[in-house]
Amino acid sequence: QVQLVESGGGLVQAGGSLRLSCAASGRTFSRGAMGWFRQAPGKEREFVASITWNGGTTSYAASVKGRFTISRDNAKNTVYLQMNSLKPEDTALYYCAAGPSASYYSYGYNYWGQGTQVTVSS
Repeated sequence: QVQLVESGGGLVQAGGSLRLSCAASGRTFSRGAMGWFRQAPGKEREFVASITWNGGTTSYAASVKGRFTISRDNAKNTVYLQMNSLKPEDTALYYCAAGPSASYYSYGYNYWGQGTQVTVSS
């Protein structure tokens, strides 16, 4: 079992930055891939970024590439999402997820956190 707890969300002005954290419990964390997804009101959950178990490969949605960076610290059982140059359209509930391999699809992940809200004002 893996339990995930996100933090770091909040209200920020357009152009600002936030860093999300996802703390994981469970001894298999370091062997699994991690992903970040988001869901805006009235929209479906969408892929944001993923990272392989050793951090060797990262992937990003086109809408965030060049602005967001995913990273992980297996010693701390934590994955991060650094978000720069935020835009109002980045406003959403952000979720972290854990799974056996990195995937663009939510069904590729077995465990999910409760989410942290990010609101970007214009």
